[in-house]
Amino acid sequence: MPYIVALSGGIASGKTTVTQLFAQFGVPIIDADLIARQVVEKGTPTLALIVQRFGADILLPTGDLDRAKLRHIIFNNRQQRIWLNQCLHPIIQIETEKQFRQSYAHYVIWVVPLLIENNLHKRADRILIIDTPAKAQIERLKKRDNINENLAKNMLSSQLSNAERIRYADDIIINNNQKSSLFSQVKQLHNKYLQLSQNSN
Repeated sequence: MPYIVALSGGIASGKTTVTQLFAQFGVPIIDADLIARQVVEKGTPTLALIVQRFGADILLPTGDLDRAKLRHIIFNNRQQRIWLNQCLHPIIQIETEKQFRQSYAHYVIWVVPLLIENNLHKRADRILIIDTPAKAQIERLKKRDNINENLAKNMLSSQLSNAERIRYADDIIINNNQKSSLFSQVKQLHNKYLQLSQNSN
C-alpha cells in the first residue's frame, strides 16, 4: 500500500492544476471526482438509482446523466444533496481502495473535494489543502460552469470554509493564480512526500 497524501480544497480552488503538476513528477493520481463520474455512467446500477430518485428528466436524450441539471437540484436543495452524497460515497470508496491496492508507487495523490465533510481525512497519511480566496473561487465557478453568482455562492457555501478546512492540514498550497509559484510549491512537497513515504516503510 502506498503512502497516501489526500489533496483537498474548496470548489474551483485549483485542485486540477495542482494535480497536473504532481502528475508531471510521475505521481499516480487517484481522483474521487473522476471515480464519481465513472460510477454514474450510462447503464450503471448507480445511475438507475439516481433516475429512480429524480426521475427520467435527469437524463440527457442520449441516456447519460444531465450533470448540469443534477448540480442545479442538489445545490438548491440540501436534502437532495445529502441523499446523493450518501448514495455515491460508499461506491466511490470501494473503487478508491481498489486503486490504492493496485499502486506500487512510493506515494499517491488522492484528490477528494469532500475529504473533511465525509470524514475521510483519517484514511490519509497526510493532508494537503489548497488555500484560495473565496472571491477567486466564485469568479472561476461562474466562468467555468457558466452559472450566475447566486448559484456559485450556494455551491461554495455547501462546503466547509477555507479556514475550517485548513485546521486539518499538514501542508498548505497557496493558490494565488501564479503558475510558477504553484510549481515551486509542488516540487518542494513532492520531495518531502518521497522522503516521508520512504521513512514510513
